[in-house]
Amino acid sequence: MPTASFVRLAPAEWDDPDVRRLADAQQAELRARYDGAAEPGTPPSAADLAIVLVARNEDGAAIGCGALRAIADGVGELKRMYVVPSARGRGIAKVVLAALEDDARSRGWTTLRLESGPRQPEAIALYTWAGYRPTEAFGAYVADANAGDSLFFERAPPAP
Repeated sequence: MPTASFVRLAPAEWDDPDVRRLADAQQAELRARYDGAAEPGTPPSAADLAIVLVARNEDGAAIGCGALRAIADGVGELKRMYVVPSARGRGIAKVVLAALEDDARSRGWTTLRLESGPRQPEAIALYTWAGYRPTEAFGAYVADANAGDSLFFERAPPAP
């Protein structure tokens, strides 16, 4: 089983086959957890993502991903954080999150936000551990009826 010490991160394009496979798996898992409910907010696209990172194990297999998109001046949103089930519990999501926070800081972003939900206790635990705090709906989520079950978090990326 992979551990965080063996994870290699690399930027990738949104349409990269590994990214598409991981993002599709993430969305399928969320639809199953939320009884088929549609994704709230505006789905990410190649045009609006600042960076996509792919986590690979020692064999080069894609085992996780995460992305950032700008949503306001100095503010970014975490998108498509996902680790395949067989690689969970090994700190991989923490490695991806830290790398995305480093990237946000290098862009001069002072705040990161995200949307999650009550049926994602693992995600909530990760973000709470990392210092994210509950906040109000933001951006496209404010007027989205599908965001009713959503939880929103934000934090300033830590200083280097």
